[in-house]
Amino acid sequence: MKTTLAIYGSPRRKGNTASLLKRAVEGALQAGAQVEEVVLRDLKISPCLEIYGCRKTGRCAIQDDFQGLYDRLLACDGLMLASPIFFYTVSAHTKILMDRCQSLWVKKYWIDKNPFSPKIVKRKGLFIAVGATRGKKLFDGALLTVRYFFDTFDAELWQSLFYRGLDFEGDIFEHPEYLQEAYSSGHALAQAEACII
Repeated sequence: MKTTLAIYGSPRRKGNTASLLKRAVEGALQAGAQVEEVVLRDLKISPCLEIYGCRKTGRCAIQDDFQGLYDRLLACDGLMLASPIFFYTVSAHTKILMDRCQSLWVKKYWIDKNPFSPKIVKRKGLFIAVGATRGKKLFDGALLTVRYFFDTFDAELWQSLFYRGLDFEGDIFEHPEYLQEAYSSGHALAQAEACII
């Protein structure tokens, strides 16, 4: 059975981003995927300290909760990542995870000497983001960051769901169509994962 890793990057447990990801998880489960959920705010993960302890093995030298997440990222068949937008990028919880994945980048491109192109695709990813404002470029920075983050563990950004104008907890429930879209995307991601050999 294919395993999907669902990462909650919001500091709020019941915020709009978390509610959307929960619906995507329900869709993936309905499609037959096995889903592992990770709430980043519950983990003790240090920011990257740029000590380059990862240069020898590709594994981060800092011993904290990232170590288990490192293995789960490499073992999953698909990823669902959800984050609110703060100052036109992902949340601090999400960015700390991304920065710690510098160790994966080091392993892939320095140690294993993989070429930068063509890209290897072993898994597919869904990115869900919610912003309070309606800025035209609200998601541009986060989207670029997520694409490169996914590349570190051979995932392609298969689909992105972006929602503007949602700020306070519960705002999402005024838009059942957004929740349905998240459910459908989770369901479709699980089906797409099943096609990856």
